[in-house]
Amino acid sequence: MRQQDLIRAALEGKATCVIKNANVVNVFTNEIIHADVALYEDVIIGVGEFSCENEIDAEGGYLAPGFIDAHVHIESSMVIPASFMKVILPHGTTTIIADPHEIANVAGVAGVRAMYKMTDDLPLRVLFMMPSCVPATPFEHSGAKLVAEDMEQFLRKSRILGLGEVMDYVSATSGTQEMLDKLRLFDGKPIDGHAPLISGRTLNAYRVAGPSTDHECSNFDEVKEKLRTGMRILIRVGSAAKRIEDILRRIAEEHLPTENILFCTDDKHIETIRQEGHINHNARLAVACGIPPIEAVKMASYNAARAYGLKNIGAIAPGYKADMVLFEDLKDFRVKRVFTRFGKPYEEAEYHMPILPPAVYDSVHVAPVTEGSLCLPVREKMPVIEMVPEQLITKLTWRSVKSEHGAFVPSDGLCKLAVVERHHATGSIGVGIVEGLNIKNGAIASTVAHDSHNLVVAGDNDRDMLMAIESLRECGGGYCVVSRGIVLARLPLPIAGLMTDAPVEDVLARQQALLDAAKSLGADERTDPLIALSFLALPVIPDVRLTDEGLFDVTKMEFVQQ
Repeated sequence: MRQQDLIRAALEGKATCVIKNANVVNVFTNEIIHADVALYEDVIIGVGEFSCENEIDAEGGYLAPGFIDAHVHIESSMVIPASFMKVILPHGTTTIIADPHEIANVAGVAGVRAMYKMTDDLPLRVLFMMPSCVPATPFEHSGAKLVAEDMEQFLRKSRILGLGEVMDYVSATSGTQEMLDKLRLFDGKPIDGHAPLISGRTLNAYRVAGPSTDHECSNFDEVKEKLRTGMRILIRVGSAAKRIEDILRRIAEEHLPTENILFCTDDKHIETIRQEGHINHNARLAVACGIPPIEAVKMASYNAARAYGLKNIGAIAPGYKADMVLFEDLKDFRVKRVFTRFGKPYEEAEYHMPILPPAVYDSVHVAPVTEGSLCLPVREKMPVIEMVPEQLITKLTWRSVKSEHGAFVPSDGLCKLAVVERHHATGSIGVGIVEGLNIKNGAIASTVAHDSHNLVVAGDNDRDMLMAIESLRECGGGYCVVSRGIVLARLPLPIAGLMTDAPVEDVLARQQALLDAAKSLGADERTDPLIALSFLALPVIPDVRLTDEGLFDVTKMEFVQQ
């Protein structure tokens, strides 16, 4: 489309499509205008009074800019991008800013290319942040490693916006050369942060290093301190990170400016999205907590566009792309119609899966694991990972535990946790104790274990844990639940051990079977045990995690002596 054609169409009011009778949300003046919206192909050419042969009656609905998920890992949905799109687009999310560091940790550059290829021609606008921490820390084994030189080949790709979440804050604040090379490579572009509970001078140093966003705030004081440093805060409502209402209420009560506050999901199961919504659910919570509706809309759209330098989306105005969503109201944010990046109402269609490199499929290589491999010698007091319900953070506590022949035996709500290196069959295994999963007579295992995605398994007996490990090795990765020597449920994820191209309904059915099986073992219903398990191996969220190299104290950035 030529710029000259657009200018003439706007000047003459000649539209290819007009959305009539809409209550248009104007993010620039914070007002709602009853008007028509004129489109020329996929670009808005005017808001006012228009007509043409192709008209769509909004029937007084509220027309807002398409919502933007400012930070998401598509891989964590367990389905390929085309399937993920079919779940989120009906909820009004027309753009996502994806960080493919999950698949990058497994397959490196080949994984990033695969995600880019799978999102080329989708109605969903898929933009990327280049993974910054592959692996997330040097305290674990990942399938690949990305350095600045690997990233240079992606700089000219139009959908690569900047550098993904800098989780290794120690390397950033100490100025290691490897991290500085990455930060300098993306100087002047958006750089995402990942800074849970980082404060004071450490936060100052982190900001000076380059990261300008954070999606890990767990309380209002943390939000306010980071906003004061100029950071943009991503309010996250995912499957594991909930209880965000307290922060939203404080934002409303203290009339905190919301220009630098936006929304994301990070990790949210597709069934949860179907039940409660996507970014429209974040907006719904915000309004329920006292944030004015138009501000909630801006947090869901325009604020994210500004944060990531997206000049032609996030608003309904001349020259902007026709990414829009029509809501029944601005309270419950129920969607009536979605207009995609093609400037057309979204209609579900089939999208062919591109051919992916073999490295993306052949990803589970586990050295032999025996009961001896899972043995955990006991001392007078043992370190325990204490899970916090409905949150990603954990606590490190020390307990007296049950033992037999000098080895830990799960009991009294304590389970054994193991992380098995699964990329190169090194035989590296970390074993620890976790409280909060409440598994009895069985085991739960997954190759989704953020961010290095080794094989993580938890249970109350070695036999079932070993069977769970073998079950995932056989199917090329995924999730499984085992009890008394029987595989109760399994979801194979053959693409990098993270995703499947199976139909969404099949995935949801297997996922529900997994949750039902986990529940039958006594897993805590307040926290999704599948997601909770997948985060127990991530050594960048306080206080304590388990990697394939051992129990790791995130607050001290050192291994715990057991």
